This record gives sequence, structure tokens and C-alpha cells, in this order.
Amino acid sequence: MLKVDSVKKSYKKGGFFSKERQQVLKNVSFDCRDGECLGIIGESGSGKSTLGRLIIGIEKADDGIILFEGENVEGRSVRSGKISAVFQDYTSSINPFFTVERAIMEPLKIKKYSQIEIQNKIDILLNQVGLNSSYRKRYPHELSGGEAQRVCIARAISTEPKCILLDEAISSLDVSVQIQVLELLNELKRLYNMSYIFITHDIQAAAYICDRIIIFRDGQIEEIVKTEQLKDVQSEYAKRLLTMLITL
Repeated sequence: MLKVDSVKKSYKKGGFFSKERQQVLKNVSFDCRDGECLGIIGESGSGKSTLGRLIIGIEKADDGIILFEGENVEGRSVRSGKISAVFQDYTSSINPFFTVERAIMEPLKIKKYSQIEIQNKIDILLNQVGLNSSYRKRYPHELSGGEAQRVCIARAISTEPKCILLDEAISSLDVSVQIQVLELLNELKRLYNMSYIFITHDIQAAAYICDRIIIFRDGQIEEIVKTEQLKDVQSEYAKRLLTMLITL
């Protein structure tokens, strides 16, 4: 479904006139299957979030290609309504002047729904993420962190995408709320048969929700392993990283 093939990305390093560049992604290749949750874990600065931005088309690769159902994700029509994202900072993910209703409604504009259909769908979406219709008229500052992230998830699933990128989507939440959101994500994945790209530094969260896990190191893939085989990782770096993350 999603195929990342030989992707490279660099950024200018130093001042405005500098020609020096820092290589952030180095020949990255993997695929994500239909209905799969693929985790990407690594240390801060390893390039995980840069890869996420390329997958959802916010940035372009210097070299290589990312295909979604055989088409380049750089094309807006390829991504529109089919790939969604939920980010770490839920406080800036929702326009502070939008009600919950309007925030969820925004992506639905690409669908040819009638106004009645949209209103009904908003109620259904709120219910699916564990909120009731009384939240429709609330503003972001009236929501707890967990509630705001649930609204972001409702918005992300509103177009019934085939893939959602989750970039540190639970790391800003309290531990008890993290568990609730992970359970919610599992339920929604089964309901919509979606794929997830789950970017995180939380190995326990990745182990809970992911089918396979990519261990990322310095802009490249160190190892890809099935979640149930995490304890059998081969490389010394992977072993050290997992030990470090588990003890955090």
C-alpha cells in the first residue's frame, strides 16, 4: 500500500550562504501493508519526523520516491482524503478559533456530503472517539489534552483514510490517557481497516499497537522486526536502544 523506496533528504547547514548540507535521511526503503500498524522508533534527531513529513507530503525527498497505492505522494490528489495525520502538539493542531464541530468538518469539505450528512457524521465521529455531541460547540481551550487529541483523531478519520501517520501522538498525554488513546486507536484500526505509521520514542506504546517495528538510527534503518520478536533484535545498537527506552 505504502512504499518508501531509496529516499534521501538533506538540509542546508550553517548560514544563508553556506553550501554545506546535513544528510538527514540516507537511502531509506520499506513498505507498510494494508491494515498494518508499522512503528518507527529511534532517538531524537534520528530522522523519524522528517520521514513522516515526507510521507504526508509536507516536504519533498531529494532523491528516491514514496508511493501510495502505486502513485507518488507528492501529488495532492494521491493523498487527499486517503492519508491523514495526528501530531504530538494537539494544542496547535486545532485552530483556536474553531469549535470542535468546525475542526472536524474541515477535511469533510473534500467529500460531496450534504449538510445533513455532515452533521450526522460529526456526531458519529465524536461517539467513535468517546465524546458526545455536547462537545460540538466547545473550543480547544475548553478541552483537556486527552479530549483535544481525541478531536484530532476524529478529524483524521473523518474522510475514512487508508493510512494515518501518528507522529508522537500520545507522548504529550498523561500515562493513563495514553493507554485510553492507544485502545481507541486499536478499535478504530479494526473498524476502518486502516494502516498506521506510528512514530514514537515509547517502546511500550509501539509494542502495544504495532505489528512490525522499524528501528531507526542516524537517518537510516538499523533493523525491521516483528513486534513479538523485539527481544530477538540482532544489532548491538537495537539492543542498546531498546534497553535505554524501556528504562526511561
